[in-house]
Amino acid sequence: MILLNRYSIKRKKTISMYQNYTTGQTALTLNLDFTIPNNHLATVIGWFVDSIPEDVLLGDSAKTGRPAYHPAMMLKILLFAYSRRVFSGRKIALMLEENLPMMVLAEHQQISYHTINNFRSSDHANELVKKCFLYFTNLLEQEGLINEGAIFIDGTKIEADANRYSFVWRKAVEKYHEKLKGQAVELYDELIAKEVVKAMAKEQVQTSQGLTELAQETEAEIEKLTEEIAQEPKAIPGGSARKAKRRALKKLLHKLRKDYVPRMKKYEEAEEVFAGRNSYSKTDHDATFMHMKEDHMKNGQLKPGYNIQVATTDQYVVDFALYPNPTDFKTLEPFLKQMTTMDKFDKIVADAGYGSEYNYSMLEEEYSDKQYYIPYTMYEKEQTRKYKNDPTKLANWFYDEEDDYYLDQNGVRFSFKCYSRRKDKSTGQVRDFKVYEADKFQLTPELERLAKTKSGRQRQVRYNPNWQYLKEKAKGVLQSPEGRYIYSKRKYDVEPVFGHLKNVFGMRRTHLRGKKKVETDVGIAFMMMNLSKYWNRRWSKDQSSLHKNKNNKKKTVKQLKLRVGLIVFWYLKVSFFPDTFNLYIPLLHELTHKIAHVSCTSFSLFFSCRCIHQIS
Repeated sequence: MILLNRYSIKRKKTISMYQNYTTGQTALTLNLDFTIPNNHLATVIGWFVDSIPEDVLLGDSAKTGRPAYHPAMMLKILLFAYSRRVFSGRKIALMLEENLPMMVLAEHQQISYHTINNFRSSDHANELVKKCFLYFTNLLEQEGLINEGAIFIDGTKIEADANRYSFVWRKAVEKYHEKLKGQAVELYDELIAKEVVKAMAKEQVQTSQGLTELAQETEAEIEKLTEEIAQEPKAIPGGSARKAKRRALKKLLHKLRKDYVPRMKKYEEAEEVFAGRNSYSKTDHDATFMHMKEDHMKNGQLKPGYNIQVATTDQYVVDFALYPNPTDFKTLEPFLKQMTTMDKFDKIVADAGYGSEYNYSMLEEEYSDKQYYIPYTMYEKEQTRKYKNDPTKLANWFYDEEDDYYLDQNGVRFSFKCYSRRKDKSTGQVRDFKVYEADKFQLTPELERLAKTKSGRQRQVRYNPNWQYLKEKAKGVLQSPEGRYIYSKRKYDVEPVFGHLKNVFGMRRTHLRGKKKVETDVGIAFMMMNLSKYWNRRWSKDQSSLHKNKNNKKKTVKQLKLRVGLIVFWYLKVSFFPDTFNLYIPLLHELTHKIAHVSCTSFSLFFSCRCIHQIS
């Protein structure tokens, strides 16, 4: 019994080092402060969205039904959710219940994931996101953040939210479509021979509508034969000819209804979906199969995706667009035409993927007031020593401008023969060439042999004067000091945007299907990156200035403490040994002046004066 009491006494003396944590008890907690700091990203998002005019945010709303959630609130929660790498509608709805900044942005409203996804997929959201970039560009202009008045353009491919193996190829569709058209014509000829259908144009027969009419007329003929067969006697020697004809027509009708008409409709719909492309995905008709850098199988696998074109300045995205073209040079013209903020920039910077004769000519004609810094494909290679010393290149041949002829590395003379024209199928541009042909009579028999090809024809070379002029002009601009400076900024202005999108924010694949919906999805991601970067730069600047002020205050306090301590030391020394420190009067005057200059306390000034008084 005594041992138990001792043990209980020891337990009472034990001191707990943990906070009180008791569950299951009834408690009334009042927390009226559901706010977020002023330097939080959600505050910047709310401030920017609220700066957009009300009529732009609301758009054309419905006149009937239950009032919808405000578009400003929906846009705010989507921007903040994307900044936290949350793209699922269900997870965004869950954040509205658990995440304090989301609760503040939504004003503590619980929104269904259906509503979130419906807003994100709507046409109004698509228009609103595009207009956000216009207002953000105006903000950059007001704060002087447009980099050298230059716009940097580049593209990247992003995988679509579609099945990787649900491809439809244009060549295969065209092949089987032509084959089906031939079969339809053969069936039509057979029906004409049996006097079943009326004559119609073969072009009409090769359509789904024409085949449907054939099926209707064949069915009407079968019904007519059925009525005639009902009036025939049951037993006919050698069988009924009408029944045999009806059986044959039923087979043809079955082939029309079950095979020809559905396949013809499918091929016609596929050709409409192609819209000039070579492929599309069955699960996302706007996605095109193209090569991606993320090739995990290492076999050059084609995946459904989109080509995203982006225009940046100071690493801020000012505009973007989606295209089905795997390459970039066809996207420059439509991308510049759809830009609403083009008047704010006077320089266009892009990489060699955009350098072509068509793009250079377009920029010269339509954007003559702007300077472009775009190298052509062979620009870097032409600057190498190997290319300059290559005797097989036409640029390194001797050219006589007066007589208009070339001499190759062997001395074969190529005289001007004629002009030729070529039309580019992809762009429709007409290109003019000068054709130079090797002379039949050269200085030596060996040169005459070298002037011919293996097949015995005279060798020819082609020269494009317009393309050569545009290349020389682009080369001169890029090699100028200003051109080198402007073009060097391209690598660290537009390229990091794609790295942040795919690696930092984890968006390597779209989350919606259809071009407009994907535009909204990608646009929200880019605008979130803009606001996040704007917030980071602004907050880091405030933080650095705050840190600098704190260091300055600490340094000033230390200096004041040191000087006051020296003054007290001098005062004590002078009080006890006045004759010893007569030589230090000028030093004390200087010290007093410095203390007064740094705004020291009246206490230190008092001691300094007493020191001087004691010495004197």
